[in-house]
Amino acid sequence: MALIRLGKDPESPSGGSPTIYLDDEKDTYLVQGWKVEDGERLGQMDIPGHETVVEIPRRMVQFFQEVKSDEDPDV
Repeated sequence: MALIRLGKDPESPSGGSPTIYLDDEKDTYLVQGWKVEDGERLGQMDIPGHETVVEIPRRMVQFFQEVKSDEDPDV
């Protein structure tokens, strides 16, 4: 299995994070981002013990293939 790097945050000062990958065998995305540790925000979500939450900037939506910015002017 080889992951396909779709894009890194174009405004990341170090160029290392966040990053979005595609696993074309599983047909899933993998998102590298900032670990969310804010209890107030996490408390608003129902997160099973085997899952986690990472945060990425909205500008990175461009790297998801299904997103078409002309359909949603806010993206």
